[in-house]
Amino acid sequence: MKRILIVCKGNICRSPTAAVVLETKARAIGLNIEVDSAGVENYHVGDAPDKRSIRHAAKRGYDLSKNRARQIQEEDFEKFDFIWAADHENISHLRTLCPVIYYSKISLFLGNKPLPDPYYGEAKEFENVLNLIEQRVESLIKSTDWMN
Repeated sequence: MKRILIVCKGNICRSPTAAVVLETKARAIGLNIEVDSAGVENYHVGDAPDKRSIRHAAKRGYDLSKNRARQIQEEDFEKFDFIWAADHENISHLRTLCPVIYYSKISLFLGNKPLPDPYYGEAKEFENVLNLIEQRVESLIKSTDWMN
């Protein structure tokens, strides 16, 4: 079983959304993975995801309401096979915390571009983030090369 950690800044918008979408779609096809999310910052630890993230995800059948924000921990770098960051700033922050031997586990969630932060935006930004996440998850599920 592969273990995936998805990381953003505060763990209340992008990373919990991406984790729930990936876990939901993987479970629907019987893919055996463990998915979690975390933030590089600690100012939302214990908080539920942003209400806008919960609301927009729920419209598409995803339940974020049980998630609680947490900050990445040193043991996460060893525990998880992949650590997918929302953006380049998160990657930089992760590398300051990560033992060098685990650097290869860190990459962008979208693969080649950052996932925009909807926090200071409106509904359309949250919908855009969901679209990007769903597209990426569909791509990941179709090409399970990363699972080997």
